[in-house]
Amino acid sequence: MDVAVVILNWNGKTLLEKYLPSVVTHSENAKIYVADNASSDDSLEFLADKFPEIVILKNKTNMGFAGGYNEALKYVEEEIFILLNNDVEVTHGWIGALLKLFKTSEKIAAIQPKIKSIQHPNKFDYAGAAGGFIDALGYPYCRGRIFDHLEEDQGQYDTDLEIFWASGACFAVRKNYFEEANGFDESYFAHQEEIDLCWRLKNLGYTIWCASGSEVYHQGGGTLAASSPRKTFLNFRNSLSNILKNSNHNPTAILFIRMVLDGVAGFRFLLKGQFSHFISIFQAHMSFYSRIPDLLKKRRDLKKRSHKFVVNSIVWHSFVLKCKQFNQLKH
Repeated sequence: MDVAVVILNWNGKTLLEKYLPSVVTHSENAKIYVADNASSDDSLEFLADKFPEIVILKNKTNMGFAGGYNEALKYVEEEIFILLNNDVEVTHGWIGALLKLFKTSEKIAAIQPKIKSIQHPNKFDYAGAAGGFIDALGYPYCRGRIFDHLEEDQGQYDTDLEIFWASGACFAVRKNYFEEANGFDESYFAHQEEIDLCWRLKNLGYTIWCASGSEVYHQGGGTLAASSPRKTFLNFRNSLSNILKNSNHNPTAILFIRMVLDGVAGFRFLLKGQFSHFISIFQAHMSFYSRIPDLLKKRRDLKKRSHKFVVNSIVWHSFVLKCKQFNQLKH
Protein backbone atom coordinates (compact mmCIF):
# COMPACT_ATOMS: atom_id res chain seq x y z
CA MET A 1 0.00 0.00 0.00
CA ASP A 2 1.31 3.45 -0.96
CA VAL A 3 1.02 5.84 1.98
CA ALA A 4 0.83 9.62 2.18
CA VAL A 5 1.26 11.41 5.49
CA VAL A 6 -0.47 14.76 5.08
CA ILE A 7 0.03 17.41 7.75
CA LEU A 8 -2.31 20.42 7.77
CA ASN A 9 -0.57 23.60 8.88
CA TRP A 10 -1.60 27.16 9.64
CA ASN A 11 1.02 29.43 11.22
CA GLY A 12 2.52 26.40 12.92
CA LYS A 13 6.25 26.84 12.42
CA THR A 14 7.04 26.24 16.11
CA LEU A 15 4.97 23.04 16.08
CA LEU A 16 6.61 21.83 12.88
CA GLU A 17 10.03 22.47 14.39
CA LYS A 18 9.12 20.40 17.42
CA TYR A 19 7.18 17.48 15.94
CA LEU A 20 8.05 17.11 12.27
CA PRO A 21 11.43 15.43 12.93
CA SER A 22 9.67 12.44 14.52
CA VAL A 23 7.42 12.11 11.47
CA VAL A 24 10.37 12.17 9.09
CA THR A 25 12.31 9.66 11.22
CA HIS A 26 9.51 7.14 11.73
CA SER A 27 7.58 7.33 8.45
CA GLU A 28 9.67 4.98 6.33
CA ASN A 29 8.36 4.38 2.80
CA ALA A 30 5.66 7.06 3.19
CA LYS A 31 5.54 10.28 1.20
CA ILE A 32 5.18 13.31 3.48
CA TYR A 33 3.16 16.36 2.52
CA VAL A 34 2.43 19.60 4.35
CA ALA A 35 -0.87 21.19 3.32
CA ASP A 36 -0.52 24.85 4.23
CA ASN A 37 -3.64 26.92 4.88
CA ALA A 38 -2.18 30.26 3.73
CA SER A 39 0.14 30.72 6.73
CA SER A 40 1.38 34.24 7.41
CA ASP A 41 4.37 33.12 9.49
CA ASP A 42 7.55 31.66 7.96
CA SER A 43 6.37 28.02 8.01
CA LEU A 44 7.01 27.55 4.31
CA GLU A 45 10.48 29.07 4.42
CA PHE A 46 11.32 26.79 7.35
CA LEU A 47 10.11 23.71 5.46
CA ALA A 48 11.98 24.59 2.29
CA ASP A 49 15.19 25.15 4.25
CA LYS A 50 15.08 22.25 6.75
CA PHE A 51 12.95 19.62 5.00
CA PRO A 52 13.29 20.07 1.22
CA GLU A 53 12.17 16.48 0.66
CA ILE A 54 8.66 17.27 1.96
CA VAL A 55 6.07 18.19 -0.65
CA ILE A 56 4.27 21.48 0.11
CA LEU A 57 0.66 21.89 -0.99
CA LYS A 58 -0.36 25.56 -0.82
CA ASN A 59 -3.99 26.48 -0.18
CA LYS A 60 -4.86 30.03 -1.22
CA THR A 61 -6.83 30.80 1.95
CA ASN A 62 -7.33 29.39 5.44
CA MET A 63 -10.02 26.85 4.64
CA GLY A 64 -10.10 25.25 8.08
CA PHE A 65 -9.55 21.55 8.74
CA ALA A 66 -12.30 20.31 6.44
CA GLY A 67 -11.76 22.55 3.44
CA GLY A 68 -8.00 22.61 3.83
CA TYR A 69 -7.72 18.85 3.63
CA ASN A 70 -10.31 18.51 0.86
CA GLU A 71 -8.40 20.94 -1.33
CA ALA A 72 -4.94 19.52 -0.64
CA LEU A 73 -5.93 15.87 -1.04
CA LYS A 74 -6.98 16.51 -4.63
CA TYR A 75 -3.27 16.44 -5.44
CA VAL A 76 -2.31 13.35 -3.41
CA GLU A 77 -2.32 10.05 -5.29
CA GLU A 78 -1.30 7.50 -2.63
CA GLU A 79 -3.73 4.71 -1.72
CA ILE A 80 -3.78 5.51 2.01
CA PHE A 81 -4.04 9.04 3.40
CA ILE A 82 -2.81 9.56 6.97
CA LEU A 83 -4.06 12.97 8.05
CA LEU A 84 -1.85 14.15 10.89
CA ASN A 85 -2.05 17.24 13.08
CA ASN A 86 1.07 19.37 13.18
CA ASP A 87 1.22 18.94 16.99
CA VAL A 88 1.60 15.13 16.96
CA GLU A 89 4.75 13.16 17.76
CA VAL A 90 4.83 9.71 16.19
CA THR A 91 6.71 6.58 17.27
CA HIS A 92 8.55 3.70 15.64
CA GLY A 93 6.24 1.36 13.74
CA TRP A 94 3.20 3.63 13.88
CA ILE A 95 2.41 3.29 10.16
CA GLY A 96 3.10 -0.45 9.97
CA ALA A 97 0.46 -1.26 12.57
CA LEU A 98 -2.12 0.83 10.70
CA LEU A 99 -1.38 -0.89 7.39
CA LYS A 100 -1.45 -4.35 8.98
CA LEU A 101 -5.00 -3.70 10.18
CA PHE A 102 -6.11 -2.25 6.83
CA LYS A 103 -4.98 -5.46 5.13
CA THR A 104 -7.30 -7.60 7.27
CA SER A 105 -10.46 -6.36 5.55
CA GLU A 106 -11.45 -4.30 2.52
CA LYS A 107 -14.42 -3.09 4.59
CA ILE A 108 -12.14 -1.02 6.84
CA ALA A 109 -12.35 2.59 5.66
CA ALA A 110 -10.50 4.48 8.40
CA ILE A 111 -8.21 3.75 11.35
CA GLN A 112 -6.75 5.76 14.19
CA PRO A 113 -3.80 4.83 16.42
CA LYS A 114 -3.80 4.89 20.21
CA ILE A 115 -3.42 8.59 21.00
CA LYS A 116 -1.74 9.68 24.23
CA SER A 117 -0.98 13.04 25.78
CA ILE A 118 2.33 14.81 25.19
CA GLN A 119 1.98 16.62 28.53
CA HIS A 120 1.04 13.46 30.46
CA PRO A 121 2.53 10.52 28.49
CA ASN A 122 1.01 7.92 30.81
CA LYS A 123 -2.50 9.17 30.02
CA PHE A 124 -4.71 9.02 26.97
CA ASP A 125 -5.25 12.18 24.96
CA TYR A 126 -8.56 14.01 24.84
CA ALA A 127 -8.70 13.94 21.03
CA GLY A 128 -9.43 10.31 20.32
CA ALA A 129 -7.71 8.32 23.11
CA ALA A 130 -8.10 4.62 22.14
CA GLY A 131 -11.00 5.11 19.76
CA GLY A 132 -14.09 7.28 19.45
CA PHE A 133 -17.71 6.41 20.18
CA ILE A 134 -20.98 8.33 20.16
CA ASP A 135 -24.15 7.96 22.17
CA ALA A 136 -27.72 7.98 20.88
CA LEU A 137 -27.92 11.74 21.55
CA GLY A 138 -24.85 12.51 19.45
CA TYR A 139 -22.38 13.14 22.28
CA PRO A 140 -18.87 11.88 21.44
CA TYR A 141 -16.63 10.11 23.94
CA CYS A 142 -13.69 7.73 23.76
CA ARG A 143 -12.26 4.49 25.01
CA GLY A 144 -9.98 6.12 27.58
CA ARG A 145 -11.73 9.51 27.76
CA ILE A 146 -15.24 10.38 28.93
CA PHE A 147 -15.92 14.12 28.78
CA ASP A 148 -12.89 15.68 30.53
CA HIS A 149 -11.79 12.58 32.44
CA LEU A 150 -8.65 11.02 30.96
CA GLU A 151 -7.66 7.48 31.95
CA GLU A 152 -4.13 6.30 32.49
CA ASP A 153 -2.91 3.84 29.88
CA GLN A 154 -2.36 0.60 31.79
CA GLY A 155 -2.75 -1.63 28.76
CA GLN A 156 -6.50 -1.96 29.32
CA TYR A 157 -7.21 -1.02 25.69
CA ASP A 158 -4.35 -2.81 23.96
CA THR A 159 -6.66 -4.54 21.53
CA ASP A 160 -7.68 -3.59 18.01
CA LEU A 161 -11.35 -2.63 18.12
CA GLU A 162 -14.07 -1.48 15.77
CA ILE A 163 -15.08 2.01 16.87
CA PHE A 164 -17.57 4.64 15.74
CA TRP A 165 -15.21 7.47 14.80
CA ALA A 166 -11.49 7.97 14.37
CA SER A 167 -9.73 11.08 15.61
CA GLY A 168 -8.82 13.86 13.20
CA ALA A 169 -5.54 14.26 15.11
CA CYS A 170 -4.30 11.13 13.33
CA PHE A 171 -6.78 9.82 10.78
CA ALA A 172 -5.80 7.10 8.29
CA VAL A 173 -8.32 6.60 5.48
CA ARG A 174 -8.46 4.81 2.14
CA LYS A 175 -8.33 7.35 -0.68
CA ASN A 176 -11.11 5.69 -2.70
CA TYR A 177 -13.50 5.55 0.26
CA PHE A 178 -12.69 9.16 1.24
CA GLU A 179 -13.63 10.20 -2.30
CA GLU A 180 -16.72 7.97 -2.38
CA ALA A 181 -18.00 9.78 0.73
CA ASN A 182 -17.12 13.17 -0.85
CA GLY A 183 -14.54 13.94 1.83
CA PHE A 184 -15.12 16.28 4.72
CA ASP A 185 -18.13 18.58 4.93
CA GLU A 186 -16.52 21.99 4.44
CA SER A 187 -19.39 23.81 6.12
CA TYR A 188 -18.11 22.41 9.44
CA PHE A 189 -14.81 24.34 9.03
CA ALA A 190 -13.24 22.50 11.99
CA HIS A 191 -14.23 20.17 14.86
CA GLN A 192 -16.35 17.04 14.59
CA GLU A 193 -15.97 16.89 10.81
CA GLU A 194 -14.17 13.57 11.30
CA ILE A 195 -17.17 12.24 13.25
CA ASP A 196 -19.46 13.31 10.42
CA LEU A 197 -17.22 11.62 7.83
CA CYS A 198 -16.96 8.40 9.87
CA TRP A 199 -20.74 8.34 10.34
CA ARG A 200 -21.22 8.70 6.59
CA LEU A 201 -18.65 5.99 5.89
CA LYS A 202 -20.45 3.67 8.30
CA ASN A 203 -23.74 4.47 6.59
CA LEU A 204 -22.07 3.38 3.33
CA GLY A 205 -21.35 0.00 4.93
CA TYR A 206 -17.69 0.44 5.90
CA THR A 207 -16.07 0.10 9.31
CA ILE A 208 -13.81 2.31 11.46
CA TRP A 209 -11.11 0.89 13.74
CA CYS A 210 -8.49 1.69 16.35
CA ALA A 211 -5.10 -0.01 15.88
CA SER A 212 -3.69 -0.39 19.38
CA GLY A 213 -0.25 -1.35 18.06
CA SER A 214 0.19 2.13 16.62
CA GLU A 215 0.90 4.86 19.17
CA VAL A 216 1.29 8.63 18.83
CA TYR A 217 1.43 11.57 21.25
CA HIS A 218 -0.70 14.69 20.81
CA GLN A 219 -0.12 18.14 22.26
CA GLY A 220 -3.64 19.46 21.64
CA GLY A 221 -4.80 23.04 21.15
CA GLY A 222 -1.99 23.76 18.73
CA THR A 223 -4.21 25.76 16.38
CA LEU A 224 -7.26 26.50 18.56
CA ALA A 225 -6.93 26.29 22.34
CA ALA A 226 -9.31 24.11 24.32
CA SER A 227 -10.39 27.20 26.28
CA SER A 228 -11.39 29.04 23.10
CA PRO A 229 -15.05 30.13 22.82
CA ARG A 230 -14.66 29.58 19.07
CA LYS A 231 -13.96 25.90 19.74
CA THR A 232 -17.06 25.71 21.97
CA PHE A 233 -19.13 27.25 19.18
CA LEU A 234 -17.87 24.82 16.53
CA ASN A 235 -18.25 21.74 18.74
CA PHE A 236 -21.84 22.46 19.76
CA ARG A 237 -22.99 23.56 16.29
CA ASN A 238 -21.34 20.70 14.45
CA SER A 239 -22.55 18.09 16.94
CA LEU A 240 -26.15 19.13 16.29
CA SER A 241 -25.43 19.07 12.55
CA ASN A 242 -24.18 15.48 12.80
CA ILE A 243 -27.47 14.34 14.32
CA LEU A 244 -29.69 16.00 11.75
CA LYS A 245 -27.55 14.84 8.81
CA ASN A 246 -26.74 11.28 9.77
CA SER A 247 -29.01 9.80 12.43
CA ASN A 248 -31.36 7.02 11.37
CA HIS A 249 -33.56 7.77 14.38
CA ASN A 250 -36.12 10.56 14.71
CA PRO A 251 -33.88 13.65 14.74
CA THR A 252 -36.62 15.93 16.09
CA ALA A 253 -36.88 14.09 19.41
CA ILE A 254 -33.10 13.76 19.73
CA LEU A 255 -32.50 17.43 18.93
CA PHE A 256 -35.10 18.56 21.49
CA ILE A 257 -33.35 16.59 24.24
CA ARG A 258 -29.97 17.90 23.08
CA MET A 259 -31.13 21.49 23.17
CA VAL A 260 -32.28 21.08 26.75
CA LEU A 261 -28.96 19.49 27.74
CA ASP A 262 -27.00 22.13 25.81
CA GLY A 263 -28.91 24.74 27.82
CA VAL A 264 -27.81 23.01 31.02
CA ALA A 265 -24.22 23.07 29.75
CA GLY A 266 -24.58 26.77 29.01
CA PHE A 267 -25.73 27.55 32.54
CA ARG A 268 -22.84 25.51 33.93
CA PHE A 269 -20.52 27.82 32.03
CA LEU A 270 -22.37 30.80 33.53
CA LEU A 271 -21.98 29.46 37.06
CA LYS A 272 -18.24 29.14 36.44
CA GLY A 273 -18.06 32.73 35.19
CA GLN A 274 -17.35 31.68 31.59
CA PHE A 275 -19.83 34.04 29.95
CA SER A 276 -18.15 33.91 26.54
CA HIS A 277 -18.71 30.14 26.35
CA PHE A 278 -22.37 30.60 27.33
CA ILE A 279 -22.72 33.04 24.43
CA SER A 280 -20.90 30.60 22.13
CA ILE A 281 -23.50 27.89 22.82
CA PHE A 282 -26.31 30.35 22.07
CA GLN A 283 -24.57 31.39 18.83
CA ALA A 284 -24.01 27.73 17.93
CA HIS A 285 -27.73 27.08 18.17
CA MET A 286 -28.58 30.16 16.09
CA SER A 287 -26.09 29.08 13.45
CA PHE A 288 -27.49 25.54 13.48
CA TYR A 289 -31.06 26.82 12.95
CA SER A 290 -29.91 28.85 9.94
CA ARG A 291 -28.31 25.71 8.45
CA ILE A 292 -31.35 23.42 8.86
CA PRO A 293 -32.56 23.69 5.21
CA ASP A 294 -29.11 22.77 3.88
CA LEU A 295 -28.69 19.98 6.44
CA LEU A 296 -32.09 18.52 5.55
CA LYS A 297 -31.09 18.46 1.89
CA LYS A 298 -27.87 16.65 2.80
CA ARG A 299 -29.86 14.25 4.97
CA ARG A 300 -32.12 13.34 2.05
CA ASP A 301 -29.10 12.70 -0.17
CA LEU A 302 -27.27 10.43 2.29
CA LYS A 303 -27.72 6.74 2.93
CA LYS A 304 -28.55 5.95 6.54
CA ARG A 305 -28.27 2.74 8.55
CA SER A 306 -29.31 1.81 12.06
CA HIS A 307 -26.27 1.71 14.35
CA LYS A 308 -25.82 0.13 17.74
CA PHE A 309 -24.61 2.63 20.33
CA VAL A 310 -22.56 1.50 23.35
CA VAL A 311 -24.78 3.63 25.61
CA ASN A 312 -27.93 5.64 24.99
CA SER A 313 -26.76 8.60 27.08
CA ILE A 314 -23.17 9.22 28.08
CA VAL A 315 -24.43 12.20 30.13
CA TRP A 316 -26.50 9.82 32.29
CA HIS A 317 -23.66 7.35 32.69
CA SER A 318 -21.07 10.00 33.51
CA PHE A 319 -22.96 12.46 35.71
CA VAL A 320 -25.61 10.22 37.32
CA LEU A 321 -24.06 6.75 37.39
CA LYS A 322 -20.57 8.29 37.91
CA CYS A 323 -18.91 6.15 35.24
CA LYS A 324 -15.55 7.76 34.50
CA GLN A 325 -13.94 4.90 32.60
CA PHE A 326 -15.03 3.28 29.35
CA ASN A 327 -14.96 -0.21 30.87
CA GLN A 328 -17.48 0.92 33.53
CA LEU A 329 -20.18 1.74 31.00
CA LYS A 330 -23.29 -0.44 31.11
CA HIS A 331 -23.15 -2.00 27.65
